[in-house]
Amino acid sequence: MKKAKVLFVSQEITPYLDETYISKISRKLPQGIQEKGREIRTFMPRYGVVNERRNQLHEVIRLSGINIIINDTDQPLIIKVASIQAARMQVYFIDNEEYFNRKSILTDKDGNLFADNDERSIFFNRGVLETVKKLGWQPDVIHCHGWFTALMAVYIKKAFKDDPMFADTKVVYSIYNDQFEGSLNKDFAKKLKLEGIGEKDVAVAKDPTHFALTKLAIDHADGIIIGDENIGADVKKYLKASGKPMLDYKNESEYIDAYNTFYDEVLVDESVMA
Repeated sequence: MKKAKVLFVSQEITPYLDETYISKISRKLPQGIQEKGREIRTFMPRYGVVNERRNQLHEVIRLSGINIIINDTDQPLIIKVASIQAARMQVYFIDNEEYFNRKSILTDKDGNLFADNDERSIFFNRGVLETVKKLGWQPDVIHCHGWFTALMAVYIKKAFKDDPMFADTKVVYSIYNDQFEGSLNKDFAKKLKLEGIGEKDVAVAKDPTHFALTKLAIDHADGIIIGDENIGADVKKYLKASGKPMLDYKNESEYIDAYNTFYDEVLVDESVMA
């Protein structure tokens, strides 16, 4: 089997953000997969807390300049890039002044979710896809990390299914213990819709709780990875009922090899429904 191209999309990556369980995996996994001979690309949001000078981010002019319409408003897409020299890999950053130019990540100083996290997530996921198209880099697998990336699968399987760049792309979603309290904006399901996405495709997200976003990802992904030991029973039950290819939790010494093998299993699994 050919060495598949793997696109990593994460809500957080160290060293650009503080170390968390997700940010450490999102840093080590792409390097490990690249060292196994696969071609990779990596994306994350350019939150305002990312120190651009220290991390030597710079704008990629040829990739910037697209406008993404969200809730009837044009939002300019800015692409930046930085290199992790020790890993010999680049990280692309999705940026927009209105959505990301604030000195915190997903919550305000009091720990409350930002009211526009729904639109921020939509912009990030669509921004990644538009940038990949401009790069002309066709991914075989997109591996998503964190609830902020939960929309990727429905976009690939519905809105972009006829785009030659993504027609054969498989989506893998890692489920983590990264819950948030409450719900995103009540109009979330309406805002995320594009041509090709019907009401039934996003019905589970009408009350956009963390569990609802997880179900949305499970419904449309080609494969699911249990990325954390502490996953709720309700999620496990929903995942089992979905019948999707699934990889159980793997510890730090196992996950790179296990994920690498799982990508190939998902690519050859013809029983997965788009």
